[in-house]
Amino acid sequence: MTTVLIYLVVMVLVAAVVFLIASVVFGRGEELPALPPGASPTRLPSSGITADDLRGVRFQLVVRGYKMSEVDWVLRRVAGELDDLRAEVADLRERLEPADESS
Repeated sequence: MTTVLIYLVVMVLVAAVVFLIASVVFGRGEELPALPPGASPTRLPSSGITADDLRGVRFQLVVRGYKMSEVDWVLRRVAGELDDLRAEVADLRERLEPADESS
C-alpha cells in the first residue's frame, strides 16, 4: 500500500513539474500580454459616442465576469450622451413649434 502511495505522489509531482515547464515555455496562449493591474481596455471618445463605439467596447475580465467599475463607467457615459441628445431634440422641437404655429 505504501508503494502505491509513493508512486501516486511521484506521478503528481512529475505532472506538476511538466505543467510548470509548459506554462513557462508556452505562456498563457494570449496574443497580447496581460494588462497590468488597474489598467482597462475600455475606451470611449470624450464626446459624440456612436453605435460603432459601443459595439467596440471591451471590458476587463475578472473572476466573476466583467469589471463592475468599467461597466458602470460606460453606462454613465452613454446615459449622459443620451440625456444630452434628448435635451437637444427637445430644444429643436421647441424652436420648430412656434414657427409651425405662425404659418
